[in-house]
Amino acid sequence: MALLEIKGLCYSYEDGDSRRVIYDNASASFEPGRFYAITGESGSGKTTLLYIIAGLERKYQGEVLFKGKKIEDIGLTKYRRDHVSMVFQNFNLIPYLSPVENIKVALDITKNPADKSSESIIRQLEKLGIDKKTAGRRSSLLSGGEQQRAAIGRAVASGSEIIIADEPTGNLDAQTAEQVIALFRELAHSEGKCIIMVTHNEKFAADADEWLKIDQENKRIVR
Repeated sequence: MALLEIKGLCYSYEDGDSRRVIYDNASASFEPGRFYAITGESGSGKTTLLYIIAGLERKYQGEVLFKGKKIEDIGLTKYRRDHVSMVFQNFNLIPYLSPVENIKVALDITKNPADKSSESIIRQLEKLGIDKKTAGRRSSLLSGGEQQRAAIGRAVASGSEIIIADEPTGNLDAQTAEQVIALFRELAHSEGKCIIMVTHNEKFAADADEWLKIDQENKRIVR
């Protein structure tokens, strides 16, 4: 059964004197325990799609369903807070806080039950390749790869069923980027997360369980 569904998505915006259509009756579905990659040409609407899925973009026609229910009926604030976490290219950690402290801040926001103790958070970070010493350092002092792992740890700790990643390897070297992709795949398979990643890297897209492409000519999402 689909965890998340997009049905009849239509999205456009004003571009000078004309209207630019990005999606025209597009549909897609996403299941738990699967790692999805989305690719498309620049300007095709990849990031817009993530924002729609996350409940951050509302100017569209069609439906976004979470467990069969419209996200508007769930309440967009509740949906974003409890069911969706985002991982960004630029990490978006609070720089003067440690990874542990960053995760505690996120856990204070979500209503999902979670163990907020430092010991529990460190155990989770260790699973992601961040040792106890690194977990206690200021995030601004960490390498790009360590910061991205901490950002992923924050997303996982929140208990969200859906993790959305927007070009998460964009600021990483090739080896670290491959490790992050492997980590996403492991999180989907071992913890049942639905991970939806936008990337321009087709090699990484091929490593996902499913590779979705934005068909810019027909304004659809194709497998």
